[in-house]
Amino acid sequence: MTDTVSFGYQDVDPDEKTRRVGEVFSNVASKYDLMNDAMSGGLHRIWKDVFVRRVKPRAGEHILDMAGGTGDIAFRMAPSGAAITVADINPEMLEVGMERAAKRGLDGMVWTEANAEELQFPDKFFDAYTIAFGIRNVTDIPKALREAHRVLKRGGRFFVLEFSTTQWPGFADVYDAYSHKLVPQLGKLLAQDADSYRYLIESIRRFPDMPSFEKMIGEAGFVRTKVEPMLGGLVAIHSGWKI
Repeated sequence: MTDTVSFGYQDVDPDEKTRRVGEVFSNVASKYDLMNDAMSGGLHRIWKDVFVRRVKPRAGEHILDMAGGTGDIAFRMAPSGAAITVADINPEMLEVGMERAAKRGLDGMVWTEANAEELQFPDKFFDAYTIAFGIRNVTDIPKALREAHRVLKRGGRFFVLEFSTTQWPGFADVYDAYSHKLVPQLGKLLAQDADSYRYLIESIRRFPDMPSFEKMIGEAGFVRTKVEPMLGGLVAIHSGWKI
């Protein structure tokens, strides 16, 4: 790992990024839906539906939903009958998710505080690993990818949903202007927090492009890697298999 890592457009010490990202998500936990609506124009709900259809959770499987504290992905997978462990490094995000689960009458999930870079789970334990809009906030992404590979069984499925860079001419400029200028203002208006929303937009710009991230997934040991871009790559589903 390098001496510095990106925190938005800044380069900071790795420990500082971990701390500052934690502060961001503590700040936005209670406004999670507002955050995603502001960043995606509400489309994140559709993208998450598509994502879970790609995962194809099944009854009897053990699935780890990493960085899934508020439960958005887990709630979509719950009807399958899979045993779902929701893990997140941020306790405030987990609190929101557990409250939402209780309101939905979903009491069969495991909720646990965990760092994607140093998972407490045993080797070859899960059938699938999902992480939606969380991998770009990890301090050491290659280490987290290796941990995902470690905890998956042979034949296990790995799925990432993450913002990327759209390749559609014209649309990229429109979204860039919207995200940089309007989203922080929406954050200030709706959550009294422009800085956290500004970081989240900047973190998208610093995240590797689709081919580069697919290469990182392969380097972690996954095979049959695949990228499914949506809106020209504004967001993408990355996947791979452990054999």
